[in-house]
Amino acid sequence: MTATSSANPGQARIAAAFARCRAEHRAALVTYVMAGDPDPETSLRVLEALPRSGADIVEFGLPFTDPMADGPAIQAAGLRALAGGQGVARTLDLVRRFREGDTETPVILMGYFNPIHTYGVERFLDDALSAGIDGLIVVDLPPEEDDELCLPALAKGLAFIRLATPTTDEKRLPAVLANTAGFVYYVSITGVTGTATPNFDRVADAVGRIRRHTDLPIVVGFGVRTGADAAAIARGADGVVVGSALVDAMRATLDAQNRATHGTVEAVSALVRELAEGVRSVPRA
Repeated sequence: MTATSSANPGQARIAAAFARCRAEHRAALVTYVMAGDPDPETSLRVLEALPRSGADIVEFGLPFTDPMADGPAIQAAGLRALAGGQGVARTLDLVRRFREGDTETPVILMGYFNPIHTYGVERFLDDALSAGIDGLIVVDLPPEEDDELCLPALAKGLAFIRLATPTTDEKRLPAVLANTAGFVYYVSITGVTGTATPNFDRVADAVGRIRRHTDLPIVVGFGVRTGADAAAIARGADGVVVGSALVDAMRATLDAQNRATHGTVEAVSALVRELAEGVRSVPRA
């Protein structure tokens, strides 16, 4: 049975965001950026700019040295962040500072288990809650390892968001959905982030198949780069995730030493506005 209780604080804030989008008859825009890229202060300014530019939910990347599901753009962003000393504690501090001005936008921490394990699971969950994190996407923990983090996170009140892929068949899907909360993240391509454009017809078919198994919102990511891409996904999904394109937009503004310039925050904001316009151009019943 899919975990859907809205009594948990993280799940409640996520549910409220999707409810607002449904009331506006549109899909949600979910945006991803890497924590600490290219430096903590710029990263905070970008994080703050995302909702103002049209993002409904924010995924904040936790940098890791071996990000197996991430393409070149996000890998490079993680290395820039790590070079500046970004880690779990500093990432949670950025979210804590973000929450001083925004108590409404859901923040999902996305990354890998190793940094969390090193930090300490119980300590991490307590600190994530106090910082204002609403949910977790930890891509290298399959359902068979739910005891490691998923179930403790749900018990603490954090949503644990699972990824379904084009290779997740009918036999595997119930296990993937069993302890999922907040929303289901459908990966639209096989491979890593930011490396291909999805087949939009196949995505719509896959979303329909998953929808038969869960009442949670289904968002689609990997390969979405433009407002037109976002509109195409929004026709069938409850939300559209964009990450690599935003990371690339930021990288293009950095100087030769990978330092932010006066155009860094605005470049990300401008692309988010385009994506939001694309999502909002597709009315939903």
